[in-house]
Amino acid sequence: MQTAEVVIVGGGIVGSSIAYHLTAAGCKDVLVLERESHQGKGSTGKSMGGVRAQFATPVNIQMSLYSIPFYATFDDRLGYPAGYRPQGYLFLATEDKHLAYLRANQAKQRALGLKCVEMIDAQHIRMMFPQLYSDDVIGGSFCATDGFVDPYSAMTGFMTWASEHGAHLLKGTAVTGVVLDKEGIAGVETSRGPIATRVVVNAAGAWAAALGCMAGVDIPVKPVKRMLVPTEPFAEFPHTAPMIIDMSNGFHFRPESLGFLLAWNEPEERVGFNTDFEPEFIENILTRAAARVPCFENLAVNPKKAWAGLYEVTPDHHSILGPVDEVKGFFVANGFSGHGVMHAPATGKILSDLILTGKTSIIDPKVLRLGRFAAGEIIHETAVL
Repeated sequence: MQTAEVVIVGGGIVGSSIAYHLTAAGCKDVLVLERESHQGKGSTGKSMGGVRAQFATPVNIQMSLYSIPFYATFDDRLGYPAGYRPQGYLFLATEDKHLAYLRANQAKQRALGLKCVEMIDAQHIRMMFPQLYSDDVIGGSFCATDGFVDPYSAMTGFMTWASEHGAHLLKGTAVTGVVLDKEGIAGVETSRGPIATRVVVNAAGAWAAALGCMAGVDIPVKPVKRMLVPTEPFAEFPHTAPMIIDMSNGFHFRPESLGFLLAWNEPEERVGFNTDFEPEFIENILTRAAARVPCFENLAVNPKKAWAGLYEVTPDHHSILGPVDEVKGFFVANGFSGHGVMHAPATGKILSDLILTGKTSIIDPKVLRLGRFAAGEIIHETAVL
């Protein structure tokens, strides 16, 4: 029977980062199981790739304060590219309550060590981007170290480095059961046969709840469809622009290749595993795009290039990280609610620390533990895109 010190279920960017951090910390017997024939077919390959520290809760800010500097040094550290572009995030406020919200968030961000976040006035925003419709804009918030990464490249870099240093990746391998004994985790059953291990990490993304059930654990993660629309090449708006977020309706966009990538989270959540793109979404998003950026009236979009992916959403839009108290040896890294790519470096470090030493300095692990839901200690993130 095959054995491993740690088995990670899920080979997306989160599982790959955990494999990297474990291996870098000296754990040589790490096995990653990916059910697909290629990595990145889940949420990783369909992500918008944004990274930001402009969050509303301390724990998310702390995770970004580890992750973004990690991405900034990724290429040198691992010898592979992550595609980090620090072009910033610009939040556009159109109401006084938006400004008050951004100021309150910035107070938390600065207190935790984020230095380059700033409030900017409407005049400055008009000077930066005269192409924006800004009659209703009264100010905003900008952080220069926010930006974008290439999720697929970062995932590949994590896993390739880990594999070169002793970790193993098995693709086309589905987990069909979790084996328990009186001590806790004893192994997993897979489509390629059993694997004995005392540590299993659930990094199964939107499918986290199903894997939890195999271990007798309720993981409150549901899959929610999100759609993204890339445009054809477009030169009438600068490609040096940050991610720009219209706080009046949640529409946001960023440069992508020679065009732009458009996003908007519809108020009605589409829960389920259906990732078919809905063509009518294009008109909905282009209407909002042209309202904020009038020259976007001329945007060309090929519906065949648009796509839908899955957010893995928890009741409080925060991830679930760490050991499961009821099942010794079972660890979870789930429920990122759209922030899995940006927080993958911190997640890898936190899980590696907790598996190998039982403690971590990145965050207070109690905050994101699975047991917070039963204990009524949920924490709400309001800065969700």
